[in-house]
Amino acid sequence: MIDKPDVDERLLAAEVAAAWSVDVSDLAFMPVGLDGHAWAYRVDTSDGGRYFLKMRRGDFTRAAVLLPGFLRAQGLRQVVAPTDLPDGGASRGFGDYRLLLYPFHDGGSLWGRGLTDRQWIEYGEFLGRLHGVTPSADLAAVLPVETYRSSAGERLRTLGGQAAASEALGAFWDRYGAALHRLAETVEDLASRVTQGQHVICHADIHPGNLIADGDGPLHVVDWDAPILAPRERDLMFIYSRDFGDHPINAHRAELFRRGYGPLEPDRTMLSYYRGERHLDDVAVFLRSILDPEASAESRANDLYWLTRIAETVADPGYAP
Repeated sequence: MIDKPDVDERLLAAEVAAAWSVDVSDLAFMPVGLDGHAWAYRVDTSDGGRYFLKMRRGDFTRAAVLLPGFLRAQGLRQVVAPTDLPDGGASRGFGDYRLLLYPFHDGGSLWGRGLTDRQWIEYGEFLGRLHGVTPSADLAAVLPVETYRSSAGERLRTLGGQAAASEALGAFWDRYGAALHRLAETVEDLASRVTQGQHVICHADIHPGNLIADGDGPLHVVDWDAPILAPRERDLMFIYSRDFGDHPINAHRAELFRRGYGPLEPDRTMLSYYRGERHLDDVAVFLRSILDPEASAESRANDLYWLTRIAETVADPGYAP
């Protein structure tokens, strides 16, 4: 979220200090991410340490808390896992919120500047290894499993009427509403035609915005909030779609990625389903956020930018998920 949460930051800093036994010298809000239920802070400590604090309204899923540490134990060093509490566990309550504290990695995300050739190979190596990990019985019990039954189309239809009648979205809906309804129908058709593949552990949001690196340095993979057991195309969609990041895949980058990942022939229908469903889900999320009466003008403008970017893609006559 880019809007600050309504919390006392002095109490928040004190909670972090007490929970993780660190001497907090500064707590700085970070206006990053598009999740309407999560906020981020940089935490500096008196000994020169730095952490990334994620605060979520409501609970983190068990999979989001447990999976990153499990993957690091399997040797996937790129995974950024939450820091354990001294008395065990990783998540701490704070009023209506839950907190997770992570190591802070410099360099920023790769959404804007893209991956170097070496990083494209590492990207492939990481996903290849991730998709080869067998979850423990405890993890398998808490990881969601792909069903191909998305709620995004129904949410779009519900919110479309509100958008059409609203001052903020009326003109947008007049221009793009028909194309978005067609997308909902396309996604439902694709869901009925997918051939269900082998399920593997998927990050489910592994675009360049969730890859952090300092220069040409090693990748750090963040935001493990919604992992799922699904066909590998659930993750590969972010690589083979051109919608995610300012430097998307081309023939050269595809070859580098395959060099790291290994032999690869993704199911094209599956890729189309996941691309279309992601567009549809993002549209529904942004519509709801913009229609929220408590959203700030800055937040609405940011969400409308991303919403319009998706809608223009979908409305293009040559668009096919």
